[in-house]
Amino acid sequence: MPAEAAASPLSDGAIHVAPLSAVQDVARQLPSYDLLTLLSPDTDAEALSALTPRRRLHLVFHDIIEPREGLILPSGEMIAAMLDFGRVRARETPLLIHCWAGISRSSAAAYILACDRHPGREGEFASALRMCAPFVTPNRLMVALADDLLGRKGAMVDAIARIGRGAEAFEGMPYRLGLDC
Repeated sequence: MPAEAAASPLSDGAIHVAPLSAVQDVARQLPSYDLLTLLSPDTDAEALSALTPRRRLHLVFHDIIEPREGLILPSGEMIAAMLDFGRVRARETPLLIHCWAGISRSSAAAYILACDRHPGREGEFASALRMCAPFVTPNRLMVALADDLLGRKGAMVDAIARIGRGAEAFEGMPYRLGLDC
C-alpha cells in the first residue's frame, strides 16, 4: 500500500505532509530531508528558520483555484519548479511538504510528486491520499496544472475528482505517502 501514517524516522524517500504547526515535530523525526514550503505571502514562517533541510524550496501563493482580486494563484511555473525540486532529490531522502493547514496545497504537491515518479498510477495515489488522510482536499488548480505539464490528459484531475472533498477539518494531521508501491 502506498500510504502510511507518519510515525517513526524514515529515510526511504517517502513524502511526509504536515501543517505548519507540526512541521518542526515531523522534521525532528527525520534523519535528513528536503523541505517544500507552500505558503501565502503574508504567512509568518519564522519557525521555519530553525529547520535544517538538505535543500529547500519555498513557493508563495494563496490556496485558491480561480482568480481573486489581490491574491496569487498557483502557476504553471510554480508547479514546474516544484516538479524540478522533487526530481533532483535522491530517492532515499524523505521530502517534507507543508502548507498552512496541511490539507490542500501540500496534499496536492504530494500527489503531484508521487504521480510524477509513477506514471499511470494516478488513481492509486488519489485513493491512497484518501485512505491515509481523510481530511485532504488537494488544490484542484495545482493538480490541473501538473496534469497538463505531465501530459496526463486529465487522469490526475479525474482521480482527484473521484475521491471528492475531504472531511471538514481546520487543520490536517501529519501523514506519509510512500513512493515504493
